[in-house]
Amino acid sequence: MEDPNHNSWERQGQPCEADSTDQEGTRPVPASGETPLTGAAKSGTALNISTAASKFLMNVITVEDYKSTYWPKLDSAIEQLLTQSPGDYIPISYEQIYSCVYKCVCQQHSEQMYSDLIKKITNHLERISEELQVSPPDLYVERFNIALAQYMGALQSIVPLFIYMNKFYIETKLNRDLKDDLIRLFTEQVAEKHIYSLMPLLLDAQSTPFQITPSTMANIVKGLYTLRPEWVQLAPALFSKFIPNILPPTVESDLLEYAAQDQRFQRELIQTGFTRGDQSRKRAGEELAYSGSTACASARGYR
Repeated sequence: MEDPNHNSWERQGQPCEADSTDQEGTRPVPASGETPLTGAAKSGTALNISTAASKFLMNVITVEDYKSTYWPKLDSAIEQLLTQSPGDYIPISYEQIYSCVYKCVCQQHSEQMYSDLIKKITNHLERISEELQVSPPDLYVERFNIALAQYMGALQSIVPLFIYMNKFYIETKLNRDLKDDLIRLFTEQVAEKHIYSLMPLLLDAQSTPFQITPSTMANIVKGLYTLRPEWVQLAPALFSKFIPNILPPTVESDLLEYAAQDQRFQRELIQTGFTRGDQSRKRAGEELAYSGSTACASARGYR
């Protein structure tokens, strides 16, 4: 039988709190005006309390339970999220993982869980960095782009799954935020170690049209800016093409130089095989000139 006055151990989504008991901790405190139970009534109440306590103790997550049962489930889910390709279906139960995290927070395993999560992701990023180190130059930029996109995509699932740990441990006790911590991990373990190898390749590709696809270039530059905005100083002109308002406002004396740059860009396009195409339609050269001028004007911040 259940005690009809027994309160839930999980109130309003908060970590567990014990119910009110008397000083001896053996039974609920009688409300004012109630007649204390005696005789058979006492025996029945004691039985109910014993049953409820037993059920609670059966749900206790020991340190060994956490290590052998709960963390392995979380570890497996994190591994799948970190290694999935965009658009892949991951056969995991988000509800189950979310519940697992919640129970561990209730049972005071937040500190260990946070430590395990950081260690897990750090090890993953160290492997990514080592793979980039041995990548040939012609694949290096694209592999960096894939690693960055894959990781940022994984965070969109990992951070919400650990929302209770973030709210009741990281924000409360560490005064930090889980997403910021995980972005900082990628910066320290991957981007910082490769930024001075990556930037020369990006700058070289900038002067050789289509050596790197425009989408890859944009993703990397925007990603680096997200990780550490001060990296703009390494190549202001490159960042200004993808991040608005990076450079100071354009002045009139710069317009002739910008026009000359656009003309050089058009000549490079023609040399790489672009032709005027069907003369019965709008000429390809004119369309490219219009598009190039518009893009450059937008990037430099003038109207």
